[in-house]
Amino acid sequence: MGIAEIILVGLGLSMDAVAVAVSNSMVCSRQKARWLMPVFFGLFQGLMPLLGYCAGSLFANIISNYAGVVVCVILVFIGGKMLLEALLHKDDDKKAVVLTLKLILVQALATSIDAFAVGVGFSALGAGIVTAASIIALTTFACSLAAVLVGCKCGDLLGNKAEIFGGVILILIGIKALF
Repeated sequence: MGIAEIILVGLGLSMDAVAVAVSNSMVCSRQKARWLMPVFFGLFQGLMPLLGYCAGSLFANIISNYAGVVVCVILVFIGGKMLLEALLHKDDDKKAVVLTLKLILVQALATSIDAFAVGVGFSALGAGIVTAASIIALTTFACSLAAVLVGCKCGDLLGNKAEIFGGVILILIGIKALF
């Protein structure tokens, strides 16, 4: 598998992380938390193919059977919580969403589960996993960094509606993971 193909795989894998980074950065006021997302999303997207490669086909069936459900539950829960908080707060209530390290780690894990299966596939192909995982990690980092910048601008434009929009995005990504 060539570098161009691995970059395309990295772009595909990073799309969930990009959507989460956009929705988080629209509603989060903590600068440090915003900039941790690309780091952790890239790290997890690079780590999971390594783990999948090591596991080979041993756990592939189990992971692939339940990955969609796990991702759905996590993202629908987080998105639903954001949506509920947005709907319960009045427009003049300026309470910002607190994006904690724990939440970022859970989101990074949830958005990178599919990368585990890709690592299993790389194992079957006998692909160079260190190069592939590095390219996937860097691609996800770059895409998530761009998403944070876009999310910050969109959050400013949407104002208090950004939390509703972000919650809906997370719920839709979670539902999409089932199919």
